[in-house]
Amino acid sequence: MAWSNQSKEYQKLLDIGRPPNIVDLFPNSKALIVSGKFIDRALAAKGKAMTIAANGRNHLIIRGVLAAAQRADAAVIIEIAKSEGGSNFYCAVNYWNMARQVDALANELGVTVPVAVHADHYGIKNEKDLIKAKIEVPSMFEAGITSIAIDASHLPDDLNLLSSIAINPFIPKWSGLECEVGEIKGDIGLSTPADALFLIQGLNAHDIHPDWIALNNGTTHGIQTESTGIHVELTTQIHKAVAPYGLNGAQHGTSGNSSERLRQIALKTRTTKANVATALQMVSWGVEIDDYGNAQLKDGALVKVKGQGISEELWAEMEAYGAERKWKAGDFKSLNLPFENKIMAQPKQIRERMAKGVEDFVYKLLTQVFNAEGSAPLAYECILKAASYDPGPKAPRVEDPADWTEAKIKEKAASLTTDKGPAGNYDD
Repeated sequence: MAWSNQSKEYQKLLDIGRPPNIVDLFPNSKALIVSGKFIDRALAAKGKAMTIAANGRNHLIIRGVLAAAQRADAAVIIEIAKSEGGSNFYCAVNYWNMARQVDALANELGVTVPVAVHADHYGIKNEKDLIKAKIEVPSMFEAGITSIAIDASHLPDDLNLLSSIAINPFIPKWSGLECEVGEIKGDIGLSTPADALFLIQGLNAHDIHPDWIALNNGTTHGIQTESTGIHVELTTQIHKAVAPYGLNGAQHGTSGNSSERLRQIALKTRTTKANVATALQMVSWGVEIDDYGNAQLKDGALVKVKGQGISEELWAEMEAYGAERKWKAGDFKSLNLPFENKIMAQPKQIRERMAKGVEDFVYKLLTQVFNAEGSAPLAYECILKAASYDPGPKAPRVEDPADWTEAKIKEKAASLTTDKGPAGNYDD
């Protein structure tokens, strides 16, 4: 079970496991906020297990997830994506205040399980984005980020790799690191082992060692309209191809996949990180969802469950706000920003049932679907073994940098024949 935050053993974890930015920001904290590397290693140590990377689109989602993690004795990740909480955003939770919310809630609730604070889908789509990233990424770590996903998958393979190399000096070596190959587009433009190897071998040659790789393996962001979901066998093949480089998988778009399919991902692939966003938003609001995490629609509209989530009066106001703007159900994510303060202004019993709904939903995922229960002590062991906030890379550099110059990267990329699918905006 999770250690008491008053024990000498736990104090040792705080002393050696928290990275420098967290120590500077929260010198007196009892929250064990750590690098994403330790979360990955804990789930890998358990085997056939992954944990939630919960997109905290509102404050009460974060509260519910942390309560569930403590209850399940599971190491977890709290994250927000660039589209949700970057400089262009639709959530009040963002890259710069998320760590503060996690730390405050963990101390309030007595949470002692390890938590990583992850900047998900930090997109780089062009040279302008790359220039901005060199300023913005350091500011995010100064604000308490402990793990990041660099997502240049919108770009051609050579530019994806070159952008990932160019931004790496601005990311602390101790940070959890996720890379991505293939945009999350559903059944079009699926990733391949060749795509993944190109990216990972090129990064390895430059002494860059990601913890996770995200793929386009059949999912989409947001409310899903197709039932195909994750391609388990394709995912297995790609994970096997990159395994010698120490990578595990980050599964995006889990909302819209059945519990059984998610169990298969945990069982049959090297996935240790499972992103959950839309389902948590719907649960916190009290919107009806199915086993796939998809919101139930009636005549194209979301179905609010009476007595769950937000108050009926506030839901009516939110519906009217969306109707005035002619929003479809998938657009309702943009309610997060204008209604955060109104959500937090609700009576205590309403706020508590919102957080409790998220807690119960996440606890079920952690214990009955993801096999993450009991992973916190494994993270403790990793921290103590490393005797540091940085466990280092999981694999050495084996690729020759001379084979991965910019000219040779472009030459190698030209030989890849993968169909990337149509262009478009696939951000959530």
